[in-house]
Formats: sequence, structure tokens, C-alpha cells
Amino acid sequence: MHALITGANRGIGAALKTALALDYTVIGTTRGTPDGDDWRQLDQSDPASIAALAPTLPDTLDLLVCNAGIYPDKSESLADGYPPEMWEETFATNVTGIFGLIQTLLPQLTAAQGKIAILSSQMASDTQAPGGSYIYRASKAAVLNLGRNLATDLKPKGVSVGIYHPGWVRTDMGGDHAAISPEQSATGLAQRFADLSPDTTGIFETWDGTAHPY
Repeated sequence: MHALITGANRGIGAALKTALALDYTVIGTTRGTPDGDDWRQLDQSDPASIAALAPTLPDTLDLLVCNAGIYPDKSESLADGYPPEMWEETFATNVTGIFGLIQTLLPQLTAAQGKIAILSSQMASDTQAPGGSYIYRASKAAVLNLGRNLATDLKPKGVSVGIYHPGWVRTDMGGDHAAISPEQSATGLAQRFADLSPDTTGIFETWDGTAHPY
């Protein structure tokens, strides 16, 4: 079986590449220069890069893990921050890029009756509203909605879609004081992906299998 993980060169993506190698032939993407047959170059915000990726992949794709994303607005001020360019870059990567990738790889996913795992965040939920990080929160809410609607449209094609909160993870994004390691998150997420089925498509879960409110 074949799996593709975006943003697999570090953090949760790198840990997932190791965890999923037990059950899949795993290909990872990086914005940098690929190093080996199990790597591909991908700038998810660039439609041309997505189009160039597709022909380099197997004819069937059993699992697509949409992990790549950016969080540029951690320190922005409501008074004078959050410039339009930051909104555009974040949505191009975290939302439009994910949709474009899924749309482009749909023939491979349909051929395998595969699975799509979208890493969103608890910050996507309207039950989480402590303020700040407006751009990141909005992008993750958008991709949660995207995944839920894709689940409806792709279920008749045999493709299942799950949306996941990976936990507060010790990565460049999560910081050194986060609750769990990338390996813990990846181990839990790998089990969530294994459990995903047509009966559970559209689910929004945490890394440890807890149902998350929308």
C-alpha cells in the first residue's frame, strides 16, 4: 500500500513517516530538495508544484496525509497586525493548497478506494475561542469544513476522509513546553487513520481517538 505525507521533513510529519512505514510504502514531501526515492518536492501553495507532483506518484494511493501547514500569526497585534498578505499566504497553504492536492490526486485515491487524513487543529472548533491567532484559526476552521464536505461527496467513490487534531506537540509550531512528543502524536494518529472507514468518514477526532466538538 502507498501513502503520501505532506510536510514530512520535520515535526509531526517526520514522525508520521516513520510510524506509517510499518504498513505503507511512504512518500514524504518537502519544500526543499528531495533526497531519495521516498521524497518529492512540493510547495503546497503553488498549483504548478501540485500538478508536477501527481505524475511522480503511484497509480494508486491508499492514504493521503495532509500535514503541511503554516502558522505565521502567533505574535500579531489586533491593532495593527494580520496584513492581507499573511491571510493570502496562509489560506493558499492551509486551505486552497489542500483542496488542490486532493482534487489533483483524486484519480489515485479513487482507484485505491483510499483514505484522506487532514490535520486540522482544536483551534478550528467554535468551542475554542480564547482570541488571537485569527488567521491560523480561520484557516483551520475552513479546512475542517472542507474535510467534512469532501467526506460527503467522496463517500460514494469509496474514499474516506478524517479530520484530526494532532494534540499540542513539541515542534517548532507547538513549542518546547507542549504536552506530547511528535512520536506520541504520530503513533496515535496512525491508529486513527487505520480505524477510518466509510462508516466514520467525516469524523473530527483528537490524536488519541477522542471525538472533538465541531
